[in-house]
Parts: sequence; C-alpha cells; structure tokens
Amino acid sequence: MTAYPLSAVVGMDDLRLALLLNAVSPAIGGVLVRGEKGTAKSTAVRGLAVLLPPVNVVTGCRFSCDPGAPEPDCPDGPHPPEARPTTRAARLVELPVGASEDRVTGAIDLDRALAEGVTALRPGLLAAAHRGVLYVDEVNLLHDHLVDLLLDAAALGVAHVERDGVSVRHAARFLLVGTMNPEEGELRPQLLDRFGLTVEVAASRQPQVRADVVRRRLAYDADPAAFAARWIDEEATLAAKILTARERLPGVGLPDPVLRQVTAVCAAFDVDGMRADVVVARTAMALAAWEGRVTVDTDDVRRAALLALPHRCRRGPFDAPGLDEETLVQALDEACEDKARAKDDARAHAGAPPADPGTDPDPAPPTGGGGDGGRGGGGRGPAPSGPGTTAEQAAGADVVPSPRPAEGSGAGGGDGERGDGGPSGPEPGGGAARAHRRAGSPGPLFRPRRLEVPGTGTLAGAAGRRARARTSRGAVVTASPDAPGLHLPATLRAAAPWQHARGRTGPGLVLCPADRRGAVRQGREGNLVLFVVDASGSMAARARMRTVTGAVLSLLLDAYQRRDRIGMIIFRGSRADLVLPPTSSVEVGAARLASLPTGGRTPLTAGLTRAGELLATERRRDPHRRPLLIVVTDGRATAGPDPIAAARTLARTGVASVVVDCESGHVRLGLAGRLATALGGTAIPIDALSATAYQTATAHQTASRAARGTAGPRRADPRKAA
Repeated sequence: MTAYPLSAVVGMDDLRLALLLNAVSPAIGGVLVRGEKGTAKSTAVRGLAVLLPPVNVVTGCRFSCDPGAPEPDCPDGPHPPEARPTTRAARLVELPVGASEDRVTGAIDLDRALAEGVTALRPGLLAAAHRGVLYVDEVNLLHDHLVDLLLDAAALGVAHVERDGVSVRHAARFLLVGTMNPEEGELRPQLLDRFGLTVEVAASRQPQVRADVVRRRLAYDADPAAFAARWIDEEATLAAKILTARERLPGVGLPDPVLRQVTAVCAAFDVDGMRADVVVARTAMALAAWEGRVTVDTDDVRRAALLALPHRCRRGPFDAPGLDEETLVQALDEACEDKARAKDDARAHAGAPPADPGTDPDPAPPTGGGGDGGRGGGGRGPAPSGPGTTAEQAAGADVVPSPRPAEGSGAGGGDGERGDGGPSGPEPGGGAARAHRRAGSPGPLFRPRRLEVPGTGTLAGAAGRRARARTSRGAVVTASPDAPGLHLPATLRAAAPWQHARGRTGPGLVLCPADRRGAVRQGREGNLVLFVVDASGSMAARARMRTVTGAVLSLLLDAYQRRDRIGMIIFRGSRADLVLPPTSSVEVGAARLASLPTGGRTPLTAGLTRAGELLATERRRDPHRRPLLIVVTDGRATAGPDPIAAARTLARTGVASVVVDCESGHVRLGLAGRLATALGGTAIPIDALSATAYQTATAHQTASRAARGTAGPRRADPRKAA
C-alpha cells in the first residue's frame, strides 16, 4: 500500500525534524513519539521509511550484510569478497505488542531440522530490521521480556539467540522508533533512556489547520497513489537532502567551546549518566549537516537539547517530561560567559587588553532576517515546543486552587464542581466551603508494603510484578501433563518406570504421548487495583487528608512499578463517582487525586456499590486480570444504607480487598476493621502501610515470640507455696 507522504503531514514540525535528523545520523538513537490518539504518529513514522536511502546487501544473506564490510559473525557467512551485491529499499519492520520472543529474536528452523537434520536459525524481526527502521507502536504496552530483548540489541547493536539448541549472534543495528499514548502507561526508565530524542505531539486547536488535515486525509483515502504523486517533488527533495546531509556529516566540526555548552546544559539539568551529552552532541551535529553547515553553533545545541533532554530529566512517574527553557538559556549563557572569561585570561596573560564586555566574544555570522538565536526562520522551522504541563502542575502543585466563592453565595461561586466534571452542590450539613475544598498537597511518599491477591493466577493473566501467577516465563516449580511445551527431564522420568512393560530392548527410551510433561512456571502478574477513596467531611481535615493523599499516591506509584491497571472511585455527599476509569497511566491518577474535592457526608455504601458495578464490567472485559480492591476510609457511614450488607455482597464475588484504616485520635471505633471483616479482607492502619513500618512491626513480633519461647517456666514463689 502507498504510504502517506511525510511532507504532506500538516504541522508536526518537531516530529518531522526529529525523524529526519535520525535519518541523517542513525547513531542518535531513535525517536520516541508521545501524544494523544489520532495525531498522525504512526503515519509520520511510516512516511519516513520511504525517504531513507537504499542499502546494498550481500545477495542471499538473510541478515542484510554490507558487501563492503560483511559481519564476521553472520550466521550466513563467511561471505567471499566477490559476493554479488544487491540494492534494496530500507525496511520498516513493525514489532507487534503481542509478538512472541521467538518471533523477535528468531528460533530454530524446524523445516531444515526435520528435512536435513541440521540446527539452523530462522531469523526474527531484529535481523529483518538491521540497517533499517524498527517501529514499535504502543511501545509502552510491550511486555517486559520483549523490552529486555530490545534493550540488549539497542545497547550492543548485536542480537544474541540462545534457545532451542541454537547459539547464534548477529548484527542488529536499527533506527528505533516508538509511539505511545501516555494515558495508557509509561515506559520503563531503561528503555526510555535508549531513545535518543523524544517529541510531544498534540492535535491543533485551530479550525483551519484541522480542516487541512481532514481535507488531505480524505484525498489520500480516495486515491492513495494519486495523492502521493502530488507530493512526489517534495518527497524527492527531502530524500536528496537526507543523502546530502549524510555525506556532509563526517566533516561537521564540534568546537570545544560549543562542546562545553553541551556538557554545561546536561549538567544544569542533572541528567543521569553521559548518554545525554553524547546524544545532544550528535543531534547538534546532525542539525548543522541538515542545514548545510560544517560547524555546530549555540542555536544547534539549544534545539538539540529541547529534543534530547525532556525524557531524561524525569525523576519519577508523577513528573511530566519537560524542559525549562529559561534554565536552558541560562546554562548556555553561563557557558558563553565562562568562554569569555577564559579569553580575557588568555589576553591578560599575553599582555593584551581584555575584550569589551558589551560585545559577543564569538558572534554568529549574519544570515539575514535576524530573529531569535541570531538567525531568521528561513529553512530552520519553528523551535521545538516543550510538552504540556497539565499533569506536572496537577501532580506537583502544593495546593490545587479551587473556585473562590462569590460574596454572599452559598455554592462556592456556583460552578458546581465535582470530581468527574459533573454538577455537585454543597452537601447538607457540610457547608459551602467544605463542599469545594480540595485535597491539597499530598504528604510524603513512602514505599508501601506489598498488597497481594491471594491464590495463584492463571497462565492467561497479564504479566506484571504483584501477585503470584502461572506464567510462560519464570521459575519452574513443577511439571504437569496439562502444562504447555515440553519439560524433557520430567518426561523422561514419567516414561522410565514403564520401559520393561513396553518391551524396551535397546538403549533408547520407548515413549508414548501420555509421557509428555510440560513445565509449570510461576512468576508475577499485573492486577486491576481499584481505589475507593473516602473524600467526605470526616476526612477533610487538612492534615488528615494530606496523609491520606500521600498514602494513595504511594500506592499509585507501587501499582505503576508492578505493572498494574488502576482505577479510582471517590464517594462524598450522597453519591460515588468514577474519577479515573481503569488505566495504566499513573500520571493521570496522580493528577485526579491532586484535584480531589472533599467535604460533605459519607455515602460509604454508594462507594462500595459503584465499585461492585465497575468490577463486574471489567471482569467481563478482561476475565483473566484479577482485581484488588483498596478502600481508603475511616469506616464511618453518615449517608445511605448500612455498608456492611454491600460489603458482604462484594465479598461473595470473590474480590480480594484491603481496607486502609484512616481513623485517628485517642478514641477509635474500629469501624474500618468491621468493614474489612465483611469484605473478607484485611484492615491496615494507615500508619502501618509503609514497608518499613511493617518490617519493624514484624521483627518486633518475632523477637517477642522468641523471647517468650526461651524464657522457660517461672519459679514458684516459696512464700505463696507456704
């Protein structure tokens, strides 16, 4: 099918530039494209492959060896010097999210094994992508074991295959491009750092731009070939420019003062390791080559940093990726000042007068047009825009502002704000101010104790790191005739007692189908963690709610690290609202929690009922993902029916439950404990939720039991005996 031309994509200048720079210099390390649904992420990536220069390969080599420098470890080698070359287009290889490990790395060639009796490798997707583009759509949903394979190949440029009696290594150097929707979850930090550049994309809010997008898409869908023909000149110009820039790149110089700017910028943003410095330098050099220059300047460093550093400045899953341009400009200015001082010192040492402080020590040559960065906009395109800050503001703000009530009004300004966007007025007895109070800044985060779903999950469950489950990867715990695959030692042990009865006379074993045993492996699965949070007036005391939000945020972070899906229901006033439908994005959960409205009565029964309805829906949607219900409340119910009946109804569905007891004060009613008993779960005081507190309490209990066991019988008091 004819690909949509990259030059026909409306807007998306940052995305187009990042892709083209990687085409010029694949050593940059690829592109991660983050954005909402329907923003031409996949369309732009597929359009890039058409523009890449063709590659020369050894004829008949399944691993795309370069005839000028064939790989010494090529499984199809060694290739003779007179091997006939073949020219073909660069490949775009797509790695599906649900791909199996043997499809990615390759596996034994069963056809040759059965027909010829030889052990040979059938190449996988990594071999097919060598010297081309490896594209992973929804890369954040990729299974962990596939992520590990990508990490190894991306780091070394070599794929190792150790499976099914095959031990092979082959070259796997490719341009890695991934697209993702942040609302569906984040990437593992190790894979995130492997992407050289990152770009945030969003749909335009300008009607004219959106109209252009629709018009071009309709024309393409009506006749793809005719639409591509209209853009053939622009595509040819881009392809020729890529080829020219590749030829110019080896001659691009990176002066020492500019290199110090690169390192100063990376140090100013406190990035981990040295990969960021290398990527920024390579990107700046590719920018210079792309624009026809042979020397990197300060503006190249600035634009390269905007593409290479946002995803490396993150410090946690609640921090939205982004780059403060003021800090960037300040770091560049300080590097220039250091350079000027060094020149003045050199002049003073040589006896010459210092330079005029009002002059630029290294002025850029005039190019006409002026403007930002000393150059006009001709040919350079707009500067990459930083990502949005909505999630960052919501997750990091100390206090989330609430609408200020008008003078004399009783509805908090009359905006009718509610957790899910619907109307919600002041609750009876709660007061207008309390009805519109926000949860505010969360308390300190901590590492919570592991909350698990009891029992063992099935093989069809989602991979994760929380509850025990039967998995296709993990430790072998036993062997069974019902398990898939072949566990050879167990199969031989099952057949051994029957050899005499089967008439064995030679050295070989006599096997039958009933002897087959498969390996039963146990690992961890991801669960659906549903939070039901009490946001009523009894929880709305500022210090208390701060502790509660800190605990819930800690549990959200734990769910992120264990690859869970999360959902959140809040109950207050007279109703319960689903503020976060089940998702893998912990950032969305943190943002919703930070803007949590509090106050009003406590409809605990409504919260439990709403949780039961949601869990029933999710059970039909994904029957293999086991749920974990976490109720955060003090157990008081001041509105609606008795919650114990609703809790018992939930318990009959078999859902695992944990009640986080938020009750405080010297007098405690123990209502959360009764609720946990009705749910068939456990109650954990909020101050015992952290792993440190749990370990300390467990160690204290163990020491107390040991002391009681070794104390021995007490001596009888002789006075009492008398």
